[in-house]
Amino acid sequence: MSAKTPTRLEPDEPGIAEAARLLREGGLVALPTETVYGLAADARNDHAVARIYEAKGRPSFNPLIVHLPDLAAVEQIAELPGAARDLAAAFWPGPMTLVLPLREGAGLSPLVTAGLPTVALRLPAHPAMRAVLDAFGGPVAAPSANPSGRISATRAEHVIAGLGNRVDAVLDAGPCAVGVESTILAPGETGLRLLREGGLTREDVEAVAGPVTEDVTPGKVEAPGQLSSHYAPGVPVRLGGNAEAGEVSIGFGPSTADLNLSATGDLVEAAARLFDILHEADALATARGAGAIRVADVPDEGLGRAINDRLRRAAAPRD
Repeated sequence: MSAKTPTRLEPDEPGIAEAARLLREGGLVALPTETVYGLAADARNDHAVARIYEAKGRPSFNPLIVHLPDLAAVEQIAELPGAARDLAAAFWPGPMTLVLPLREGAGLSPLVTAGLPTVALRLPAHPAMRAVLDAFGGPVAAPSANPSGRISATRAEHVIAGLGNRVDAVLDAGPCAVGVESTILAPGETGLRLLREGGLTREDVEAVAGPVTEDVTPGKVEAPGQLSSHYAPGVPVRLGGNAEAGEVSIGFGPSTADLNLSATGDLVEAAARLFDILHEADALATARGAGAIRVADVPDEGLGRAINDRLRRAAAPRD
């Protein structure tokens, strides 16, 4: 691959058509979703999916989320029990991923599921992503468009800075509205398990499906985003307490911190800004020679749980 930067596509008809063409030819295209930018490839193409793992430096035991346009496409790939149908009716398209039993002969590259008997599926809501899915006409594997373990990308600039020429093109539709990855749920005979907090709050899920059981056992990778160390800047992240000398500070609510997730204490704004602020803090820490990033406490409720999940993983010892 040449050393040039990836092609930057507009979210218009020619840009959508070019993104779909690249996917059909086995290329990697960074695509916007309402949550974060995804590094997309044809989920049926072994070589293209292998390129995702190579570009991200992602462990091969970490499965990928497959993005689809509609429920009919889901049913071709996975079994859809009644509980999953209720969730799909309530929250798709949107920031929810369901881990479902893989159908025999589904046609996906085995790399997508990392050898598991289940597959993680999502119907994204972003209009540009949906337009690409319609134009492409097949399943698209798309983990977050960033080096594995590092801060997720919520702008095209983040993708280019993190992956450079490892991606063929970036469809630039501006910043992502939700800003944290999808909530991952696994419906089953024993009830509904929550595998990852995300852009759909637990309260909203429980209002439709009843109580959920959190299932985030350390070291057990059943779905994307379950590694203990993830979303990490280049310097250590420290949570809570007051910033010390030599630290870049990130506040929440009224604060004199260097950067602020939300000066008004708005969790929706904080979630949308989280990765953007972490990228800014990383750059500021590098410029100052700072030894760490200190993040203020965020309420552990609603979207705050997803924010805190990402921050804990960012602060964890590196895998």
